[in-house]
Parts: sequence; C-alpha cells; structure tokens
Amino acid sequence: MKKYDYLIVGAGLYGSIFAREATNKGYNCMVIDKRPTVAGNIYTEKVEGINVHKYGAHIFHTNNKEVWDYLNQYCDFNRFTNSPVANYKGELYSLPFNMYTYNKMWGVVTPEEAQEKINEQRKEISGEPKNLEEQAISLVGRDIYEKLVKGYTEKQWGRACKELPSFIIRRLPVRLTFDNNYFNALYQGIPVGGYTRMIENILDRIEVKLNCNYLENKEYYDSLAEKVVYTGPIDAFFNYRLGTLEYRSVRFETEVLDIPNFQGNAAVNYTDRETPYTRIIEHKWFEFGKDENGNDIPKTVISKEYSSEWRPGDEPYYPVNDEKNGRLYEQYKALADQESNVIFGGRLGEYKYYDMDATVASVLEKCGKVLVEK
Repeated sequence: MKKYDYLIVGAGLYGSIFAREATNKGYNCMVIDKRPTVAGNIYTEKVEGINVHKYGAHIFHTNNKEVWDYLNQYCDFNRFTNSPVANYKGELYSLPFNMYTYNKMWGVVTPEEAQEKINEQRKEISGEPKNLEEQAISLVGRDIYEKLVKGYTEKQWGRACKELPSFIIRRLPVRLTFDNNYFNALYQGIPVGGYTRMIENILDRIEVKLNCNYLENKEYYDSLAEKVVYTGPIDAFFNYRLGTLEYRSVRFETEVLDIPNFQGNAAVNYTDRETPYTRIIEHKWFEFGKDENGNDIPKTVISKEYSSEWRPGDEPYYPVNDEKNGRLYEQYKALADQESNVIFGGRLGEYKYYDMDATVASVLEKCGKVLVEK
C-alpha cells in the first residue's frame, strides 16, 4: 500500500480543485508544486495593500452557473467588469470595439453609420480569409485593424499577422452598442482578497509541499501514490522525446509608484508596434482602488507586460495552437493515454488555452469520471 491515493503535481486551479474533490470523497492526497507558492499563474500577492496579479491579469468570467456556484463556496467575488482601453500612439479607444470606438475612429454617431463604414472597408477581402490579417479586416475593416489589432497581435505572437491563422481572431467582439464590458458573460468578478486566498481555501487541510520539482525526482514521487495528477507541460513529462511544444511566454516589469492613480483603468493595451510592451496593468483597479476595509490606497502598482518566445527555463503561458504543434501534441497525447496511473490536466497538461472557467469545468468533469465515494 502506498502512502497516498493521489499525488497532485501543481497547486494551480486544476490541481487544487482535483485535490479538494478527491479529499472530500475520502481519498488521501498530497499536492506538490515546484514554486514556493500555491495558486499557479493566478497567484496574487499583497503589495502596499494591493492584490498584485503576479503572473498577469486574471479576470474570472463565465456563463456556467455550476462553475460559478462551485467557486463561490471558497470566495466572494466583487463586481469588477473588464473594460480595457487601447492606446494607439496617445489616442485612446474603447475595447471591445463598440460605438465609442467607431465614434473616435471615424466620427460616426449612429450604429447605421458605423455599419456602413465597416462594410465599406470589408470589401477589400473577398472569399474565405486566409490569415489573421484578412480575418480581422473582414470583421472590422482596415482602419481598426491597422490601429488596434495589427501591432498588438504581432507583439503578442512574435509573428506577422499574415503568418498567423485566421481562427485566433475569429471571435473578436464587434458591437454596435455602447457596451464597454469586454466579456459577454453572465458572471464576472475578482475574488475578494485575491486568488491566492481562494486557492488556500480550496486546499484547506490538504497536505501541500512547495519547492518540490516532480520531474527532477519522479521515481521517488511516483513511489508515494497510487495515481498521479500531472498539470505540468506534457512534453516535459516525457522528457521532450518527440520534440518541444511551442509556447509564448510573458515577462513582467512591476513597480510601486508613489501616486494614487497611474492610468485610471485596470488594463491599457498599447496597440502600436513601436511600444515594446503589450499592455500595462494597474492592479488596484481590479478592486476599485480600495483596501479590504474600504479605504483609498495612497500608492499604486503597475506591471508592464512583454510578450516573448518561450525557451526552456521560461514560464510557459500560451500554447501556440497551430497545425505543427497540434500534430506534435497528438503524438504526446497518445503516449499520455498509455499512462494508466497518470491523469494529465490543465493548460499545460493538455496543451490547450483554457480560460479559468473552462479549467474548473474540465477538472470537475474529470473528477466526476474518476472519483467514486470511498
């Protein structure tokens, strides 16, 4: 008999929820993480009374009531609504693209005028869009593409828009209303007190060991448990034997400023190609500039985000879900399917860009299949 029923590798959203559900059903679990903290990439840390999203902005949004109700067991959400702003060489535009955007871009006032302008500019694309550039122009026209899509996207992906697949931008929100809410989601917000507190609540009374690198001591860790839930990169699990999957990574420059307000919004995207960073996050506005007692916070914390090609040793963020990587992932998945005692889950384990709500839905579905009451 091994000491644990499940060893969970990774204390992020997927691993933590699996550990919680398994523990609730009577299984003995241990969670390990190579970082010194729990919560994975949704980790938040307190700086000057502000919950700083250390690995990039995370705004929870979902239309899935089951997922929403599940997380509300472990935290209260505030009423934050994501309304980013685009800065193109000092010109400010509303995101998602809506009537405020079209008015600033073209001086149009009515939805009919805006639609006419978009239709007129769409005409340069005929037939099925062959790449991201053509897809964007067919959705919003040349002017918006040049100012608000092209530079940002090329910084984000490190590739020309003509070299990127059209599907990346197919769901670009284009509205003929004055609605500034970026997400078309019924439920939206940020956990009061930060994501780290939410994950700590999920992991309550579960054994967690940090600074533990599973892959460096795999044989030992495997000997501890009957089964493993692995949420790290799937290619790393197999020691990159078929090749390396590609990711985009992000580097953050975070600073504390001795002023109460830097940009007046949580997220400002810099959409010109010349500005080296993609966006600036001002973390205090995720919680309306107030501390937990409702007091105004005198300082502010900002993070500039720089997108980069992933290299071994970097933190992998976004899977590059093109055809080449898709084929390689399918080969790794075939290997993973042969591992009868290992569950591969989450963004890295499944090489899939998951929003947080999709991660929660995925792990709850997996738990429903593999966990029976002990």
